[in-house]
Amino acid sequence: MFRTAKQVPFSMSRRAFATGAITFLASSAISPAFAAGVGGFVDRVWQQAKARGVSRRIFDAAMGDFRPITKVLDLSGKQPEFATTAADYVGKRVNDRQVGNGRAMRGEWAQTLGAIGGRYGVQPEAILAIWGIETNYGGYMGGNNTVHALGTLAYGGRRADYFGSELITSLEILQAGHVKPGQMVGSWAGAMGHPQFMPSSFMKYAVDFKGDGHKDIWNSVPDAQASIGNYLRSFGWRPGETWGYEVKLPRGFDYNHVWSKTTASLRDWSGAGVTRANGKAFPRAGDSARLFMPMGGHGPVFAVLANFDVIKRYNNSDSYALAVGHLADRIIGGGGFVSPWPNDTALNGAGRQKVQSLLLKRGYQIGSADGVIGSKTRAAVMDWQAKAGLLADGHVSGNLLNAMS
Repeated sequence: MFRTAKQVPFSMSRRAFATGAITFLASSAISPAFAAGVGGFVDRVWQQAKARGVSRRIFDAAMGDFRPITKVLDLSGKQPEFATTAADYVGKRVNDRQVGNGRAMRGEWAQTLGAIGGRYGVQPEAILAIWGIETNYGGYMGGNNTVHALGTLAYGGRRADYFGSELITSLEILQAGHVKPGQMVGSWAGAMGHPQFMPSSFMKYAVDFKGDGHKDIWNSVPDAQASIGNYLRSFGWRPGETWGYEVKLPRGFDYNHVWSKTTASLRDWSGAGVTRANGKAFPRAGDSARLFMPMGGHGPVFAVLANFDVIKRYNNSDSYALAVGHLADRIIGGGGFVSPWPNDTALNGAGRQKVQSLLLKRGYQIGSADGVIGSKTRAAVMDWQAKAGLLADGHVSGNLLNAMS
């Protein structure tokens, strides 16, 4: 039986604002606009930190030489000029070298990963895939002073309250002795260590797996791996289930089932003609899945399970979850996708507005050209595609815009 899944409200991922680890020099020049107020800012942070139990010694070690880093603010304000396709995103993060490193790490840490899997119920390959995509298995954790990065964003960023809270939490982590101030490093936006946790997520999900009294996600691989496992378990990871399968859709398939997020058992999807792309049977026909089509019906299509959405709690991105799942499969021994990615481009807001404007000119009643692809726009696209003799998959992309122009 098919059912339409309820929309899950957007929730901040554990990295929140963090979009990657970009190195900056701690000695970057301070903007003249900041110079006058730095002392007052540091004093205010000290009062908040003191109220939360942070000692003056720890505070001075972490914040005593604080200067806002202009480059961090520049990075925080940058918006991507072009949209990224799933093919580009996954291709940059899942390659033979990354897979080989993941397999090597699986061998090196087999005993630890086995123990973590036993405790948290998360497959080792899922932990390895997140570790690999976040920091290249610890090869690059950002190298930025977390306290100073958060201080900069709290001082002059657009989300000062959020980053101010994370800043105080980072000082509490130092006070607890989990890491020394000079070793608390991460991305320019404050995501820390091997798993790239924000400080608030560290407090909730980091674990002392090695049992020495410190939750050290910077220097202890077991602590970092177990923290990833604990994070996934906390958001409902289902032991024994995978993230999803690449599938093939039957001719004449109604793509409304994709866009409405219809959920059904894999057995029911099979009954509707949906098959695994590699020709094998679904190993657990009773598992529930919905369809995910990142680049239209001419590219790879996936039946994704509950664990796909658990991965998205780490980073609220379909492409991220696909990359993690695919890397995990490759580490296990699987191959690449069966269906090739189409030669297509993603559209930014202006491009989506152009598609809507063309639909309006053709008489489709979709409201305004606001760049938001809702149900009316999707239905109009599918109708136009069908009349134009194209695959009516409702996918809005560069190829669609070219075909309509």
